[in-house]
Amino acid sequence: MRIFRLLIVLCVITSCAAQPEKINGLSFVAAPDAIDESHTKPVVNVGANYTAIMPFGFIRNLEHPEIVHNTDRQWYGETRAGAKQYIEELRKKQIKIMVKPQIWVWRGEFTGYIKMTTEADWKTLEESYSKFILEYADLAQETKAEILCIGTELENFVKERPDYWNSLIKKIKTIYKGQLTYAANWDEFKRTPFWGELDYIGVDAYFPVSDQQTPTVEECKAGWQKHKTVIKSLSDTHNKPVLFTEYGYRSMDYTGKEPWESDHTIKSLNFEGQTNATQALFEEFWNEEWFAGGFIWKWFHNYDRSGGEKDNQFTPQNKPVEMVLQTFYKTK
Repeated sequence: MRIFRLLIVLCVITSCAAQPEKINGLSFVAAPDAIDESHTKPVVNVGANYTAIMPFGFIRNLEHPEIVHNTDRQWYGETRAGAKQYIEELRKKQIKIMVKPQIWVWRGEFTGYIKMTTEADWKTLEESYSKFILEYADLAQETKAEILCIGTELENFVKERPDYWNSLIKKIKTIYKGQLTYAANWDEFKRTPFWGELDYIGVDAYFPVSDQQTPTVEECKAGWQKHKTVIKSLSDTHNKPVLFTEYGYRSMDYTGKEPWESDHTIKSLNFEGQTNATQALFEEFWNEEWFAGGFIWKWFHNYDRSGGEKDNQFTPQNKPVEMVLQTFYKTK
């Protein structure tokens, strides 16, 4: 009987040891300034073990082929030097890193709609994007970042130029030797063609889960079921873990209805809805073996001045939902 019990204990220990550590991540927003321990300590306090570092490139409009990046006209944290400094400071706290270069289209137009009108412009865009992403593949290798995200919500670019993307992934792999993902929008990931070449199926997880003004945890969990089935199926098909490259909810009414909504004219304030929707997401995904974890959107460096009781944006900082985040991040 003692031997039998010992075998059970050993099996449990072995099973636990085999489970990979969840990626309990924060999307660490680039700022005008360098960071120090006062900015990294709150990352540790909330229980995060990863941050996404997000340098930026800028495009004039959806049909413009040239990406401007790494210039002295950008905020420090949006440049290579700033991203490197952020990584070095976070490393002092044993925080792992995903380098996630992103594009901003003038006036915030959706990057998924980027589309050139001529073959010449497509070629220019490809050359420009390669310079942009390979710059940060080199930084990811230099800083030994654990993950590199090769693009964010670029569905039309991916759809129109599949040969380019296959070639780009091969070039990236000659420079960067860590793990790769791509951040597909929630309604894009099913069609992304190159998951087989990457390590994670990356999803910006702004799935609609409830039409209620203040959704309950159970309503949101019910709303996840149809999406979760598709996500799990894709994971099985490619034999790849799923990573929520972004996830989160605004502290506003109807937060689960269109979670991608970033309209600043919306003035409603609803912490309960944000908390319930986030709790439901954790309960649905964080215990799944095929689910790698995720990066909450978004976390600002100046913790004391971020979020709070009058803020209805995405950040969990200084809001009730931060306790939910801390509870899951410190136990998973």
